[in-house]
Amino acid sequence: MDEHDRKAEMAAIEARIEQAKGTQAPKPRMEEHYSGAQMAWRMVIELVSGLGIGFGIGYALDLYFETLPIFMVLFVMLGLAAGVQTMLRSAQEMQDRKEAEEAGIEYVPNRGRRKQPDAGDE
Repeated sequence: MDEHDRKAEMAAIEARIEQAKGTQAPKPRMEEHYSGAQMAWRMVIELVSGLGIGFGIGYALDLYFETLPIFMVLFVMLGLAAGVQTMLRSAQEMQDRKEAEEAGIEYVPNRGRRKQPDAGDE
């Protein structure tokens, strides 16, 4: 083998290596996409956690003050209200995200929607 054959062989090996690297390259991650079932479970968990936290605080206060379950009832109602409020906030976020996607506007969580800059605005 002379020098020319070695260079040709080396170039062929490098081409095969590059081809192999290209087939094993990781696929780019897609943007987060939540199914309806995932969002429904999120909302259920938010509601139940509000109730559970309210129950726990109310029960602990009733034990501490040795009262009837008045604090438990009060804090369960407050927990229910907090859970419903959190659920409504999640539903609004999902709706805003979908509307922004349909309109082609960038959605920024917890800040609402923001228009993408136009080419002439720069």
